Order: sequence, then C-alpha cells, then structure tokens
Amino acid sequence: MRRLKLTPRPDWQAKAEAVGFVYHHTDGQAYWDESVAYAFTLKQVEDDLEPAAAELHDLCLDLVDEVVGSQELMEKLAIPAEHRDFVAGAWRAKQPSLYGRFDFGYDGLSKPKLYEYNADTPTSVFEAATFQWLWLEELIANGTLPANADQFNSLFEALRERFKTLFPTGGFVHFASDAESVEDRQTVRFLEDLAIQAGLDPKFVAMNAIGLNEEGQFVDREGFVLQAAFKLYPWEHMLREPYAAHLVSADVRWLEPPWKAILSNKGILPLLWERHKGHPNLLEAYFEGDAAASALGSTFVRKPLFSREGANVEVVGAGDEAVLDQGYGEEGAIVQAYHPPPEFDGKRPVVGAWIVGAEPAGMGIREDDSVVTKNLARFVPHVIEG
Repeated sequence: MRRLKLTPRPDWQAKAEAVGFVYHHTDGQAYWDESVAYAFTLKQVEDDLEPAAAELHDLCLDLVDEVVGSQELMEKLAIPAEHRDFVAGAWRAKQPSLYGRFDFGYDGLSKPKLYEYNADTPTSVFEAATFQWLWLEELIANGTLPANADQFNSLFEALRERFKTLFPTGGFVHFASDAESVEDRQTVRFLEDLAIQAGLDPKFVAMNAIGLNEEGQFVDREGFVLQAAFKLYPWEHMLREPYAAHLVSADVRWLEPPWKAILSNKGILPLLWERHKGHPNLLEAYFEGDAAASALGSTFVRKPLFSREGANVEVVGAGDEAVLDQGYGEEGAIVQAYHPPPEFDGKRPVVGAWIVGAEPAGMGIREDDSVVTKNLARFVPHVIEG
C-alpha cells in the first residue's frame, strides 16, 4: 500500500460536474482530491480487504438473527420498544438489502480492523462507483498509470444487477432523501439512474413531503402510494419521527430494510467482539459503563451509538484530538480500542469496503488530517498495481 502523488487533471471539476458529481467541494474545501491516490497490490485486496468484508458481513447477519430474538439486546441497541416487533418482523420476513460499507483501518501490512459498519445510509457510493473509475480510465489512457492498472471496483455493475434481482419484474419504486442536501440528492439520482437501467420506474419524493392517506399508507405529493422505496434517511431517525407509528400499517418495502437499524448502530461493535473475541478484523470494544472496558487502558475511543462522519467521536487519553460536536450521544455510547488509521505523509486514510447484496464489490478511501475521519475528509481514488 502506497500513497502516490499525482498532478490533478486541469479540467477535473468540469468532468465531475458533467456526470453529476457537483459536490466535489465542501465548505470551500476540496472533497475530491486527485493530487494523491492510494496504490494496493492485488494480494492486499484479495487476501485482506475482500475476505474481511465478506466474513464480517456474515458475522453481522448472524448477529441480527440473535438480536431480533432478544429484548435485552434490542434495548442495548436503543431500538425503541414500540418498534422492536417491526424491526424483527422485517428480518424474519427476509426483507432483502441493497448495500453497506465497512470502514477499515488498514496499512497494507496487518489485517484490516473494523472501525464501524455503515449499513443503512452509506453515502460516497456515487463517487466510488463512477468518478474514481472514470479517473482510472483517463489516467491509463494518457499514460499516467500503466495499462494493467485496475481498481477494486465493480460497484456500478453490482448495484445495477442487485436492483434487477430485487425487482425481477421491474415496477414502480420511490426514491427519497433530503431534497435540500446536494450530496444526498445527487447520490439518490445516481441510484435512480441505475434503477432505470435495471428496468425500474423510479420516482423521487423528498422525505419531508411524504404524507399519510386515510388508509394509513404513505403517499407522495401527487397521492401515489409508497409500495417500494429506497430512502437515504437513517432508521434511527425514522423510528423516532411522529409518523413512526404508521410504519407497520403503511407496509412499504424499504431499502434499506428495517433490520438494518440493528447493523447501523455502533452497539454492534461490542456485541461482535463479545461473540468473536480476538477476531483479526475486530477491535476490542465494550458498551460504556461495562466494567470490562477497563481492559482498554487509559487510551481509547468513545463513540455514540448513533453518529455520522466522526461527529461526537472522542479519542480519550491521546492528546488534543478535537471533538466535532453535533449533539449525538443521548442514546448511549460504546468504547473501542484506540487503533489510529495509518499515517502516510501526515495524512490518515480509512478504507471503505462495499458490500452489495452479500458480495464485496469495491472500495473508496476517505483521507483526513486527524485520526478521526470527519465531515471534511477528502475522497481519494485508488489503484491496484499490476
């Protein structure tokens, strides 16, 4: 694993915008950064990253099967009591999943270590599936990268085929997100395009525009009933919204399904550790307040059960790492062994390994200046060296 320094294409911004990747800057700072790239060997991908994602996916599914049968575990994960049957019922009905992303600390030498599983609303899928692939193709064509360069990246094709598998006869599917968030809306547009290619008829609806009809069904502004819907909106919020009482009666086929409320919760980290202690891809973790957490020593990481992009993640005992406070943590927290991302030229990459259906399908890298990957972390492309 190497960090390459490259010359950005002079017209990369125009090319990004031409394919809909218009959020290439965040708050005036570059989000996409092609002045660098990470190079991997095929062995590192095939022997380390792919197997880690595949095995952890299986362990996570086993954990869901256990959690849905335990009120105690549901409570530990802060699943609201009134919706536990709804979550469990979705699992028992075998409602299928579209995707997820495991975030790893990986240096190319030791085994990848799981920081968290973005199992419900994992953004960055658009830039991972499209723009970094287009970057690779152009750099091969202009001779910057060798002709045999490759990527761990079948995301585009895998997602399109997954839509075909989930909806073999086609049909009408709603796609929902915050319409005001450019990143969310463009990510959903990308998925809508894939759905069209898979033979579906997508229709966008803003999350705050979804209403309720007299029959207790969710409807869009035109009155069309939501029967199947992809939503880029987290289950931990949905289960706490005023409309949550109607989730059962509305009978929507959701992507991601309700049982992903279990896996998108950082409480799975101590549960996985408890069941698979010493697993090479897991970090030691405990629920906050567990006496056993003393084994972590004086330096560890505290993470709220629900948190996004490093918000309210605290590195305890390791200097002056700033905490990005966005109000997360009311439902509880876990503590995890301190295992900082590797350092390359003073930067810290985290490898996101994608699962589509049940198969590893690619990766994307976020790079930060600090050991906690936050909202302004840059997306950096990768290449597999021949």
